Amino acid sequence: MLIDTHSHIYSTDFNADIDEVITRAYANDVRKIILPNIDSSSVKNMLDLTDTYPHICFPLMGLHPTSVTHDYQEELQVVEYWLKKRKFYGIGEIGIDLYWDTSFLEEQIHAFRYQLNLAKQYRLPVVVHVRDSFDEVYTVIKEEKDENLNGVFHSFTGTIEQAQLVTGLGFKIGVGGIVTFKNSGLDNVIGQVAPSDLILETDSPYLTPTPHRGNRNESSFLIYVAQKVAELHGLTTGEIAQITTENARKLFNI
Repeated sequence: MLIDTHSHIYSTDFNADIDEVITRAYANDVRKIILPNIDSSSVKNMLDLTDTYPHICFPLMGLHPTSVTHDYQEELQVVEYWLKKRKFYGIGEIGIDLYWDTSFLEEQIHAFRYQLNLAKQYRLPVVVHVRDSFDEVYTVIKEEKDENLNGVFHSFTGTIEQAQLVTGLGFKIGVGGIVTFKNSGLDNVIGQVAPSDLILETDSPYLTPTPHRGNRNESSFLIYVAQKVAELHGLTTGEIAQITTENARKLFNI
């Protein structure tokens, strides 16, 4: 059994065939799918999918850093509203993204810190988005870290030194399709990280693994990530599935 710990299959990319996508995931041993939120515009689709497949889909609540603009305070109010209204399994995805735009860095840092404190208040794990921002993200988490704060660095693409900093905080490392890319170099890093520190994800519909690069990603493709990680550690796919599934169950309390 596998758990896709990061998937946006509630997005409009899946409007035409979401039932088939869920069926294919189940047929490929992906039995649980964790759905991180983006912003107020994505909540309805995410919760509708969760309500349709309550034993497979598990929602998170948060504000994505690329959605942090002038109105981010109102967006944070939406996050708080939903956290009070129903059950979520984590805060995410949150973090700092300096790849697309650096003009809202201060706002991103404030929104990130605010949501880390929500996570501590609700005792929920965080799913952290890091893009061209490792130092900034690590600094904030280190300042906020206490016994009530844990989570995962989603879609990790850093160095082995950065991986050691992440696991030193007690956080997991989220491994997705990039580990299967021929020239990414990520395989060299993930091969040095203990399986007990890893969880698997697709980030559907993005970052499609080999051999399906160029196509829309979906949760059923998690099997290729599991196979690659197993190869890197000299284990069977079943062994990696068992370890990473247990890691995900404990982290998200499912």
